[in-house]
Amino acid sequence: MANIRLSLLFLGLLLINLTTFAQTDKNPAVWSHEVNKLSDTEYELKFKAKIMDGWHIYSQYTDEGGSLPSEFTFKKAGEDYELVGKTGESETIIEFSEIFEVDETFFKEEAIFTQKIKLLDPEVNQISVNLFYQICKEVCIPVDELFQISLDGTGFVAKEATLDERSVALGESLKVDFKNKELLNQNKVTDSEGKSNLWMIFGLGFIGGLIALLTPCVFPMIPLTVSFFTKQTQNKPKGIANALLYGFFIVLIYFLLSLPFHLFNSIDSQILNTIATNIWLNVFFFVIFVFFAFSFFGYYELTLPSSWANKMDSASSKVGGGLGIFFMALTLAIVSFSCTGPILGGLLGSTTLAEGNVATNLTSGMAGFGLALALPFALFAMFPAWLNSLPRSGGWMTTVKVVLGFLELALAFKFLSNADLVGNWGVFKREIFVGIWVVLFVLMTLYLFGVFRFPHDGPKKDLSLARKGFGMLSFAFTIYLVLGLFKITPLKLLSGFPPPSFYSVVETESDCPLGLDCYKDFEEGVSYAQEVNKPILLDFTGWACVNCRKMEENVWSDSSIYPILKEDYVLISLYVDDRKELPESEQFDFKYDSGRVKSIQTIGQKWGTFQTINFNAASQPYYVLLSPNLEILNEAVQYVDVKTYEQWLKSGLEKHHLSMNK
Repeated sequence: MANIRLSLLFLGLLLINLTTFAQTDKNPAVWSHEVNKLSDTEYELKFKAKIMDGWHIYSQYTDEGGSLPSEFTFKKAGEDYELVGKTGESETIIEFSEIFEVDETFFKEEAIFTQKIKLLDPEVNQISVNLFYQICKEVCIPVDELFQISLDGTGFVAKEATLDERSVALGESLKVDFKNKELLNQNKVTDSEGKSNLWMIFGLGFIGGLIALLTPCVFPMIPLTVSFFTKQTQNKPKGIANALLYGFFIVLIYFLLSLPFHLFNSIDSQILNTIATNIWLNVFFFVIFVFFAFSFFGYYELTLPSSWANKMDSASSKVGGGLGIFFMALTLAIVSFSCTGPILGGLLGSTTLAEGNVATNLTSGMAGFGLALALPFALFAMFPAWLNSLPRSGGWMTTVKVVLGFLELALAFKFLSNADLVGNWGVFKREIFVGIWVVLFVLMTLYLFGVFRFPHDGPKKDLSLARKGFGMLSFAFTIYLVLGLFKITPLKLLSGFPPPSFYSVVETESDCPLGLDCYKDFEEGVSYAQEVNKPILLDFTGWACVNCRKMEENVWSDSSIYPILKEDYVLISLYVDDRKELPESEQFDFKYDSGRVKSIQTIGQKWGTFQTINFNAASQPYYVLLSPNLEILNEAVQYVDVKTYEQWLKSGLEKHHLSMNK
């Protein structure tokens, strides 16, 4: 038995290693095919892809307004055989893309396509099928997969392809003698977005916890609870230990609140992501957040049943010890719900709007929230003299709640905006959304300066210095929004919250990114660069490339980057997924060194092949800096941050100027 187990373990490790060898980020999908004979003239063809973790392939039937659908080309269909019905698919996933404003349909882990055929010529025993598809992770890679299928299992016998003179000439024209190509071996691709995202969510949760401390439900509890732990025993170290345990249980309770979401996620990984893609769930969350906001404005109180708090308090008194302290922490969580509940709701909303696994995001945020809430109880127990420095409870805590109410309203409109994008209502365009935020922050500014009041505000008093300061901050942010509304400045602080820039009430004239001047033909762009003696930014991109849009909207638009692109470089943007057909005189067959022949019929096929044969790369975005005489000036980069991109551009300029002065 031991030998059998050892053999099975060795076999498992071998299979894992073989899979790892077969699947890499350069080859994230491994394809196979099989043939099932149904009758003498009918066959079922099955095409199966094993997809690497984190990657996905789009369905044939995904909305064409988004990423490109998979597309089969059955060669000689209608001559040697006919297709019976449509090409079938295995189970797919549907998610809304805010970039393209459509529902996208795709496969994860595995994709299976099936097609029935009926022979028209009984002598046919082999067929060729071409599949074009996009596979995406941080970048999207367009792929042409050729299946050479033997129907009788004897093996496919490929015929030697011969190209006409025009195809040979056009194929050779795609090969360019770039100088210094060795620089391209240092590609920079960042995939740290997920990790940094978790820290960001943790930070948001921590800030939410700090804000919750300033509310009337929590703040008065700090000195009372700390005094209880430090005075309940003559043994001061034990009192401090109990306070620390109390703080630990607060963190644990909020951490445990996130665990059910992991259960939902394990049942269906998309169940939480539907919050960001379903129209009516977004409308529901809009209503809930408006409800939260008006509770903060003082029109009603959100409370859990008082019997819950009484039972927890009674349990803490009866049990005692560590378990009793746990029930004390649980009592705090219950009685403070009227203030913490809407903040936690905002945290849930933020995690569903952020990228990545929603349940993991929520756990990170909850941990940050609990830690911030627990810290004062532990710190003041260790240093009780600090209690004297705490401000007294008062009307300022009501002001905090009202400010939180305005922030809840602002977040509510994000969900309504999502519903608008999903439903293609065309109501909450970017300018409308930002305009609503302008109104909200104008109202908050007026409130902070005492122009109007809410029901639970106390007697009118002179404004404190702190309230005036926050009023000025709110006013400054309102001005920032107004400048963004009129496109005087980009709203970098709100990246990801307003609708995308192209979802606008204003028609854009240029089809180049950010209104820049660009060339979409390599030779034309090079000719102009030689004429003005400027270096070239060669941009391999795609209409359906999400990360290309992120780079353009978040990096290219930066004030340190945009002027360089506009003034110092000639931009050549080559769209590898452009499905427009080339003029018939420019269509040709390209033969790879391996002997495989690819038919170049579209603009995207031309530039995708151009990228592959010259740069040995197939993913987008992919950026190369060239001198006008086609000398590569720097390493190629892909998805990078602003600072890295700026240094990269400036380094290319320096090398170009040095070469000019030689």
